Amino acid sequence: MIRLARIGARKQPYYRVVVIDKERARNGRSVEVVGLYNPRTNPATIDFKRDRIDYWVSKGAQLSDTVSRLLSKATAPTGTAA
Repeated sequence: MIRLARIGARKQPYYRVVVIDKERARNGRSVEVVGLYNPRTNPATIDFKRDRIDYWVSKGAQLSDTVSRLLSKATAPTGTAA
């Protein structure tokens, strides 16, 4: 499964996007770190290794709801034409 693992201090969340067994704890030992997400910056910083995410999805990994939402937000065009 590809999901978020929280790191950072109390009340200062910072997340790693990790490939991890579904049964493991949220911050348990992961197989690979495939991205970072920092919601505290304005706008939020989203950094993914797309090639590694595509590799793990091809091997059968499932994206969590939050990661799939962040992934679609990261690939969406940021500017709008007026």
